Amino acid sequence: MNSQRNYANELAFRFTKLISSEAAAGILLILVALMALLVANSPLGHSYHELFHHPLSWRPLPRLDTLHAWINDALMAVFFLVVGLEIKREIIDGELSSPARRRLPVLAALAGMMAPALIYLATAGLAEPARRGWAIPAATDIAFAVGVLALLGRRVPASLRLFLLTVAIVDDLGAVAVIALFYTARIDPAWAMAAGAVLIALLACGRLRVPFLSVYLLLGLGLWICVLNSGIHATVAGVLLAFVIPLRPLRRESMLLRLEHALAPWNSFLIVPLFGFANAGVALSGHGAGGSLLDPVPLGVALGLFLGKQIGIFAAIVLADRTGFASRPAGASWLQLWGMAVLCGIGFTMSLFIGALAFPRFPELVEEAKLGVLAGSLLSSLLGFAILRFAPQPGRSGQTTDAA
Repeated sequence: MNSQRNYANELAFRFTKLISSEAAAGILLILVALMALLVANSPLGHSYHELFHHPLSWRPLPRLDTLHAWINDALMAVFFLVVGLEIKREIIDGELSSPARRRLPVLAALAGMMAPALIYLATAGLAEPARRGWAIPAATDIAFAVGVLALLGRRVPASLRLFLLTVAIVDDLGAVAVIALFYTARIDPAWAMAAGAVLIALLACGRLRVPFLSVYLLLGLGLWICVLNSGIHATVAGVLLAFVIPLRPLRRESMLLRLEHALAPWNSFLIVPLFGFANAGVALSGHGAGGSLLDPVPLGVALGLFLGKQIGIFAAIVLADRTGFASRPAGASWLQLWGMAVLCGIGFTMSLFIGALAFPRFPELVEEAKLGVLAGSLLSSLLGFAILRFAPQPGRSGQTTDAA
C-alpha cells in the first residue's frame, strides 16, 4: 500500500514539475496539433469545421462572424500584445538593449527570414496566388522551440537557449512588420484616423505617466476595435498597445512586467493552444497526403522551414564569426549551433497565422499551407533534437569547438 502511495506521489511530483517547466507549453502545442489532425480526419471532421467556421447567431462585431474569426482576430491580438511586451522589454533592458548584444541575433533573424522566403518562392513560383505565401515559413515558434530545448536539459548551454530566444523575438518583430505591410486589406480612412487618435491618447498617457493600467487597457480595447474595422489586421493593435505600456516603475512595480506576467500563462496554456486546435486541423483525405505535400505551396513551406531556416541562420552565424562582425554564443560548439538553427524551423503558431492571411480567398491553399507548416516543423523538431541530443559537449572528452 505504501509503495503504491509513494509511486502515486512520485507520478504527481513529476507531472507537476513538467507542467511548471518551459517544456510544458511546447508539449501542449504538440498534443493540440495532433488532436486537431486526428479530429479533422475522423468522422468528427465535419463537426470540427462547423464548430469554427459556421456563422454565429449573435454578432456584436459584424467582422467577427465565426468562432474562428474571434480566435484569429480577437484572442490572437492578446497573443501579439504579449509578444510586443516581450519585444519592448528586450529592446530596453534585455538582450536587444545594446548594439553589441543585438548585432548577431538581428543578423541571424533577418537571414533566417530571407532564406526561407527565397526557397519558398523558388519552389512555389512567382505566379498568383501562390507567391503570396512567401512569408509563411519565415517565422519561428518560440514555445515549440524552447519546449524542445527544455526536454534536452543541461545538454544545451544556457547561452544557446538565450540566443535562440533572442533570434525568435527578433523574428516575431519581423513577422509583425510583414503582417502590417504585406497582409493588409484595403484601408478605411475614417477608422484608420480613429485608430491614430486612440494611439495618440495612449502615447499621451505614457508621457503623462498615468499610473492606472485599466486606462491603457480600455484605450487598447478601443484601438483594437478601430484597427479591426480599418482593414489593417486587428492583431497589429496588440503590438501597438504593448509599445506604449510603460516599462519603468510608476509606483512600486513596472506596469509592463505586471501585465506580461499576468497574461503569459493565459497566452501559453489557453490562447495559443486554442489557436492551434482551430487552425492545425487539415484534412488529409480526398487528395492524398503524399501527393498534396509535393504540391508547390506545401512543399515550398516545408522546405522553407526545414532548409531555409537552418541555412540562413547558421550561415549568418558563421559569416559574422569569421569576419569579426560578432562572436558566436560562448560555450556552444558549431554542431550545437547548427542544431539550434534547425530548431528555428519550427514555425507552428505564426506560420499558421500568416498562412490564413496569405490566402483569404483560397481556402484550399490555406489547407495546403497548414500541411507544409506541420511537415516542416516536424522535420525541424526531430532533426534539431537529434543533433543537440548527440552533439559532444564542449570541453568534454577532449572535444574541441573550433572546427566549423
